[in-house]
Amino acid sequence: MDQLHSTTNERKKGQHLTFEERVIIQTRLKDGFSRRAIAKEIGCAVSTVCNEIKRGSVELYKGRIHRYKAKAGQEAYEEHRRSCRRPYDFLEKSAFIAYVEKHFFEDHWSLDACVGRALADQSFQRCEMVCTKTLYAYADLGLLRIRNIDLPTKLRRSGKHRRIRNNKRILGRSIEERPESINERTEFGHWECDLVIGSKSDEDDALLTMIERKTREYWMIRIANKRPESVMAALESLKAQYSEHFSDVFKTITTDNGSEFASLSELEKTAKTLVYFAHPYTSCEKGSVENHNGLIRRFIHKGKRIDSYSDEQISQVELWCNSLPRKMLGYQTPDDLFEEELDRIYNTAA
Repeated sequence: MDQLHSTTNERKKGQHLTFEERVIIQTRLKDGFSRRAIAKEIGCAVSTVCNEIKRGSVELYKGRIHRYKAKAGQEAYEEHRRSCRRPYDFLEKSAFIAYVEKHFFEDHWSLDACVGRALADQSFQRCEMVCTKTLYAYADLGLLRIRNIDLPTKLRRSGKHRRIRNNKRILGRSIEERPESINERTEFGHWECDLVIGSKSDEDDALLTMIERKTREYWMIRIANKRPESVMAALESLKAQYSEHFSDVFKTITTDNGSEFASLSELEKTAKTLVYFAHPYTSCEKGSVENHNGLIRRFIHKGKRIDSYSDEQISQVELWCNSLPRKMLGYQTPDDLFEEELDRIYNTAA
């Protein structure tokens, strides 16, 4: 007798029946095969065949005859799959949902920061919460007050084609000379810096942004303009603030080849700080500061003059960045870790 299709010893345990296998069941029943023989040919349990025949049987001749149809079985299977999902526990976790919405709208935390911080400070037990992925699913379904348009990066992330350009400017020591150990972020004192501008006017203020790679402590320093002299003046004020500990706090600085950093290498003449320059058009080599520059754009919008923001407003944005629980820090805040590192440096010196 001919065999339509044999899957014996090929079928994985727990695998669902396919439409082709349902056709085999229909054909073998018509040929008088037993259910055990059909199951052996397909390579599944007898109970699987019995249940499939029960689901896919249709009434013929005004209900006098019941016969299995592969098409009916497939339709029943697809209908069950559409309804197959874990039930939402949105209502049971309403206290946690309220906690997430409060911190999202009032403190501008990400959904993941809400989950991680709740676990870290034991505000909720794990059984009283839903995971980050579920929160995003709830946002998609409209179950939260938080909508996709409220999530700053969800709707604007897209793949970008990489363009390789020639190196046209070298201002100092290349990032290729930077020790590989800095990439591990285990040692304190390695910084990245960049410049954030509001309008393109030369008369507008600018923000010198700096981030410490280990603790993610992020600073926003207002400078008069985007000229190299203003950048150096800001760094000189930091040198005065940290005095003899400056080289311990600022071991290295990595930046780009923008003209505003043309004089940055001169810092090496008066301190032990080493300055490294990323490859042109490769912002990912100082990705931490670039990411934080994107975060502050929620509050300091492109095209709006920096001098229209008060010092208090700038400080509030900086405080928000440094008091935000971070997943890569075990949901601790950058401020907490930075203060610990400073205490260690000052206690060692004492």
